[in-house]
Amino acid sequence: MTHYYTLEKEALAEFRDRGSTFLAYAFPIGSTDDFKKRLKELKDEHPKAAHHCFAYRIGMDGNSFRSSDDGEPSGSAGKPILGQIDSKGVTNAAIVVVRYFGGTLLGVPGLINAYKTVASYALQLTPLTQKPVLANYELHFDYTLMNDVMMVVKRFGCSVIENEAQLFCRMLIGVPKKDEDSCLQKLRDMHTLEVRGVK
Repeated sequence: MTHYYTLEKEALAEFRDRGSTFLAYAFPIGSTDDFKKRLKELKDEHPKAAHHCFAYRIGMDGNSFRSSDDGEPSGSAGKPILGQIDSKGVTNAAIVVVRYFGGTLLGVPGLINAYKTVASYALQLTPLTQKPVLANYELHFDYTLMNDVMMVVKRFGCSVIENEAQLFCRMLIGVPKKDEDSCLQKLRDMHTLEVRGVK
C-alpha cells in the first residue's frame, strides 16, 4: 500500500429531526493529539450542547480508531459515525457531531439515523485527497552534509517532521513508501550519515 485517502479540509453539515439539531464537523487529523485539540475547541465553542459524539480512524493498519456516544444510548452515535468514515475508505480522519436537544426523544433507531445522516452529509462536503504512505526514519549527520541530505529529501518528496540543525544534525523524515528503497540507498551512499528506522 503506497497511498491512502483522507479529508482535504474541514467541513460542517447540519441535520434536524423533531427539534434536535445535529452539527457534524469532519476534519483531517495526523494524531490523537490533533483530534483531542479539535474536540476541546468544539466543546468550548458549543458549551450548551447536550452531546459531543465522535469517531476517528488513524494510521494504515486499521487498528487505531475510537468512537464515543458521549451519553447517548450505547451504539447509537459513535458507531454510525465511524461507519460513515469507513464507508468512504478514509483514514487520518475524524468527525465530531454536536447535538442540541430539541425536547423530543428520537429513540435508538432515530438517533442512529440522525448521526449516520449528518456524518454522511459532512463527508460529502469535503473533497478526498490522496496522500503517500510514509515510513519514518531518523538521520544523524554532520552539518556539512545538510545540502546533500536536503537534495535527497526534496527529490523523493519526503516530509521533514523534525529538524535539529547544529554542528551535528538530527532529522526525522517521512519517506514515501513507493520510493523507500531508492531514497535509503541515496542516503546510505553518504558514508558518515546514519539512518535509523522509527516505528
